[in-house]
Amino acid sequence: MIKLNIVLLEPEIPQNTGNIGRTCNAMGASLHLVEPLGFSIEDKYLKRAGLDYWKELNVKSYRDYADFLSKNPQGQKVFISKKATTQCDRFCYSDEVYLVFGKESVGLPEKMLLENKETCVRVPMCASSRSLNLANTVAILSYEVMRQHAFIGLETEGQI
Repeated sequence: MIKLNIVLLEPEIPQNTGNIGRTCNAMGASLHLVEPLGFSIEDKYLKRAGLDYWKELNVKSYRDYADFLSKNPQGQKVFISKKATTQCDRFCYSDEVYLVFGKESVGLPEKMLLENKETCVRVPMCASSRSLNLANTVAILSYEVMRQHAFIGLETEGQI
C-alpha cells in the first residue's frame, strides 16, 4: 500500500490549501502543513474550498521544516520546482513518499533545492509560463505517484 504525503511549506492562500485537502482526501493522502501559514486553520475560505472533506482529512502541523523532518525521518522526500531538471513522470516514487511544495509566491527555497537536486522534479509547461496554481500542481503530482503505483487503494471502476 502506498503512503502518499503532501507537504506544504508555508502556504499562503487558504483556498489553495482547502482544494489540496480535497485532493488529499481523494488520494487517501496525509496533508502536512509547515508553519508559518499565511492564514488561520479556522479560515472560512479554507473550509469552504475543502467543503465537508476537511474534517475527514489527516492534517498534521509543524512549527518549521526542521520539526517536520524530525517527526518524519522515513520516506522519500521529493521537491517540486519549476527549476528542477527531471520531469515528474520520469522519476520513480517510492511506496512512502512526501511531495514537498513551496509557498505560492516564491516556491521552495533555493538552498533546499540545491541540497536535494537528485529528488527535485518539475511539471512540464511552456517556457513562457511562470508557474501553475499550487492546488493544480499537487493534483498533477499526486495522480502521477498513484499512476506509477497502479492506483492501488483507489476506486478505479465506475458504475456506468
